[in-house]
Order: sequence, then structure tokens, then C-alpha cells
Amino acid sequence: MPLVLLLWTSALAVLAGGGWLLCPDGDCAVPLLDREGLRLADALRAPALDPAMAAVTWLGSLWLLLPVCLGLAFIHWRAGRSRPALLLAGGLLGATALAQLFKAWVARPRPDLFPALAGLPADAAYPSAHTMQAVAVALALALLAGRRRAWAWPLLALAAALVGWSRIHLQVHFPTDVLAGALAAGLWVAGLHRLLGSLSERRG
Repeated sequence: MPLVLLLWTSALAVLAGGGWLLCPDGDCAVPLLDREGLRLADALRAPALDPAMAAVTWLGSLWLLLPVCLGLAFIHWRAGRSRPALLLAGGLLGATALAQLFKAWVARPRPDLFPALAGLPADAAYPSAHTMQAVAVALALALLAGRRRAWAWPLLALAAALVGWSRIHLQVHFPTDVLAGALAAGLWVAGLHRLLGSLSERRG
């Protein structure tokens, strides 16, 4: 249980610390990493790449991930496998809740250094909810796959990384939005996995 608290506290510390560093007293800055990251993304624009990134970014959308995760969770639950069901549903819903909580608190404006390749969402930039959701689901699936299906790990990692990069490529998120979100989501799911494992061991 102490490890669970450490992981979850670290997730909160990443989001809170990042928000405080980026937007102290509500005055949000654009550090060098963000400026250069967005500049690189703008330089990489290409007729074939832009629509591909616009398609890839949907892999992190709640509209896609919510029915998929809840559907898989229901299948596991019906089969008597409560642990994977809770990991999938709790991993996604927890990451989404954290993202929305810190968006409302930090209130960082969306990037405007270069033209956006997609409509700017109405909510705040920090952290990237698409990235958090993609990382949470990818990690949950990787943990459920286990070592016997280790071939799936790089594919899941690549999918999550592409979602994160797509948010930068489309100029709707700063790199720090993506990095903080990815780290926090990973810590959240790791803590949830540990908690469910501990509860399972106690029942056994």
C-alpha cells in the first residue's frame, strides 16, 4: 500500500509541480522546450503527414477509448475477471479525471506560436488529456498482456507515443503538456495495478 500512495502522490506532484512551474500566479510561460518543440513540429509539416497525424490523434480520444475500454471491462467482468476489468475502466477514467481537474486548475492557454492544423479545443492545454488517456490505456493493456504477449508492448508504446506527438504536430498542445500528462498517467495506472494486485493477494 505504501507504494500505491507513493505512485499516486508522484502523479499528483508531476501535474501540480508542472502547472506551478509553467503558470506561476496564473501567468503562463512558454519555455524553450515548448517553443523549439512546436517549431520542429511546424518544420515537419507535409501533405502526407498532416492528415496522418490528424487520424492518429483520435486514438487518444475519449469518444473512442471510453466505449472500447468499458466494453472490454464488461467482458472481463462477466467472465469473473474483476482485476483486469477494474484496471481498464479505472485506468482510463482516473486519467481522464486527473486531466480535467488540472486543466481547470492550471488554465493554460492553447499554443498560438504557429497555425494549428486542427480546431483548438475549448478547454485548457495543460495537461494533454488525449496523451493521458492513450498512455493509461496502453499501459493497462500492456500490464494485462504480461510477458507471454510481450510482442504487444512496443506496439502499445508506439501508439501512445504517436498520440502524444500528434498533439504537438497539430499545434494544439505544448510538449510540456504531453510530457507531464504521459508521466502522470503512467504513475496513476502503475499505482492502480499495484493496488488491485494487493487486494487480489489478500483475497487469495
